[in-house]
Amino acid sequence: MKKYLLLRIGSALVTLWLMSVLVFVSVRLIGDPTHLLLPPEATAQDREVLREQMGLNKPVLLQYGIYAGNLLRGDVGASFITGQPALEVLLPRVVPSILLAGTALLLSVVFGVPAGIAAAQRPRGNLARVADGIAALGLAAPAFLVALLLIRWLSVDLRWLPTNGYGSLAHLVIPALSLSLYSTAALYKLTQSTMADILRADFIRFARIKGISQRAVIFKHALKNASLPILTFTASQFGLLIAGAVSVEVIFGWPGIGGAMVDAISQFDYSVIQAVALVVVLLFVLINLIVDVLYGWLDPRIRLAN
Repeated sequence: MKKYLLLRIGSALVTLWLMSVLVFVSVRLIGDPTHLLLPPEATAQDREVLREQMGLNKPVLLQYGIYAGNLLRGDVGASFITGQPALEVLLPRVVPSILLAGTALLLSVVFGVPAGIAAAQRPRGNLARVADGIAALGLAAPAFLVALLLIRWLSVDLRWLPTNGYGSLAHLVIPALSLSLYSTAALYKLTQSTMADILRADFIRFARIKGISQRAVIFKHALKNASLPILTFTASQFGLLIAGAVSVEVIFGWPGIGGAMVDAISQFDYSVIQAVALVVVLLFVLINLIVDVLYGWLDPRIRLAN
């Protein structure tokens, strides 16, 4: 297990380094921030002076070397707009984003997995048909459209929940529901198809012949074997929910990193853009590392193969 864990950590570190290179290069393809930071009447000399102050006149490799060295010290640079350290701008927004994505993922698991298990047992039942219809809608409808429809229904028509804001459970309900619909639908379909395949397997038939109860067959035998793909998908969805919550955060005025990314891109604020991208990448890598460790714990064949 120790060797397996070290290999996974090494792979995660290499991924972080490669992503730091990709983020650094991608951000510089956006454009020259001096055109936004200086007034239209600024001269070419003024722009060159600002590029020198920001270090943008140095060779790209040297810029990356400085950037990587600062990263190792936990410094991702200062905002070109406010002058604050980029992490000070970003860190207050990380918790709201994790709260929103975590709640959306919890809703997806709570509704998607049990519905998928039930539908796999009775694929032609009424529950399966209703769930299939809702899943088709969830896979097709974008989160921002779902958000607008829920605002109209729950906030405007019924007056149950606030239309925007942050700070209470009531403010969290509609954004989390809007963000969770796609993940719930996808997790339902995955659970349904995986469980259906496993329930047709020979070892399940043998367990039933032995007289094992239906509950034990489903949860002790079938679900245990279906847990790896479900776990993989669930973990990947957490990172995707954080990265993909931009439209929902903007609609609801949610103070997450999606809004910070939109503001930074509109202002060509390189340091904040890089900080947002790196935080999202770091969350992805940490989640995948945790999943890899859980894989090794759930299935010894995986860690013994490394």
